[in-house]
Amino acid sequence: MNSFRLPLAPGVSVELPVLHEDDALMAVDKPSGLMISPDTYDPEKPNLMSGVRRALDTGAAWVRERGLTMLANVHRLDADTSGVLLLAKTHDALRELSKQFNDRTVGKSYVALVEGEPAEDAFEVELKLGPHPARPWLQIELRHGGKQTLTRFRVLERFRLRALRGQRESMPFLSCTLVACEPETGRTHQIRVHLRHAGYPILCDKVYGEGERSALYLSQLKPGYKLHSEAAERPLLGRLALHAERLAVTHPTTCQRLELVAPLPKDFAVALKYLRKFTATQPGAADPLTPP
Repeated sequence: MNSFRLPLAPGVSVELPVLHEDDALMAVDKPSGLMISPDTYDPEKPNLMSGVRRALDTGAAWVRERGLTMLANVHRLDADTSGVLLLAKTHDALRELSKQFNDRTVGKSYVALVEGEPAEDAFEVELKLGPHPARPWLQIELRHGGKQTLTRFRVLERFRLRALRGQRESMPFLSCTLVACEPETGRTHQIRVHLRHAGYPILCDKVYGEGERSALYLSQLKPGYKLHSEAAERPLLGRLALHAERLAVTHPTTCQRLELVAPLPKDFAVALKYLRKFTATQPGAADPLTPP
């Protein structure tokens, strides 16, 4: 897998792994914490597309090597969501791929670690969502005027914690679950709101979850865990546990179906490793994910 380094601001850059690339498109593995486009409330905040535009304008080495004249995001991911991001290299590719998203012919699959344990191995959530009247950056259920949204969920693995080791107040749940999320629509924060509505907020979701209490620590899992320094324990997973794992589109030039896959990020994979090692694991409706 090749990659390129994208400067975002003075002294700030990010390494972007390239999952697939050809004459029409590029798919990259976006890290958690990186915004796609400028923030409405803070336009100067580092974001991917502003960095791409600067690279195109200044003729960065990776731009010259590819002979790029344009690179545009076809869709968006939440800043805190990691995974597959599709970029178009030509206007024709952008139009065709955007049409597929609008027509809902794109296959999308995410994985999430959530608090609690769903009663069923498969369930779905359908809501009308829209912006909060006082806090428009939040999405809420609106019975009148909202846009219809639908996500299907499948349980992959269930993790039942043996005890609240150390009685850490940040552990308000005794189980967590790995779920596959397949959104039929693509509204802002859709998966996060749907899982919160179902009663299973995503771990470490500081907007729709329980804030800092949702962080996952090794001391909550490992029997007899001892911190060997005076420093505070760092969480195994301290960011939104949502990853855009797969994206399937019809290639704008070849018309063949193209499936793009982003491996689990290291922190997500390590969290799963220790959950599997130190908890009572129960299978779900599908085969569990294989760690990268």
